[in-house]
Amino acid sequence: MPTEPTIARIWRGRTRPENADSYEAYIKAEGIPPLEKTALGVQLFREDREQESWFTTISYWSDLQSMTAFTKGEPTKVHHLDRDPEFLIELPAFIQIHRILINRQGLR
Repeated sequence: MPTEPTIARIWRGRTRPENADSYEAYIKAEGIPPLEKTALGVQLFREDREQESWFTTISYWSDLQSMTAFTKGEPTKVHHLDRDPEFLIELPAFIQIHRILINRQGLR
């Protein structure tokens, strides 16, 4: 099994600005830890706009099989957190899965 990621799984969701701080704390506590235990890496991004705040989670996987095992056989299905309907403006309908073609870090 490769130790370098070959697959990135990308989820995006948005909240109203007044819910953004609470959702950030929630996703850090409930959404990120399972990925930290299983994926090769995970990143959480937040973009605050005037009318909404966007959250993007990218998890990195060695191969499609390891990601499929984590998602219980449905890698493109969105697995919503219990409180997502409370926080999110709309529930995301899909996950993006990308093959990693170049993975360079530490460039100056």
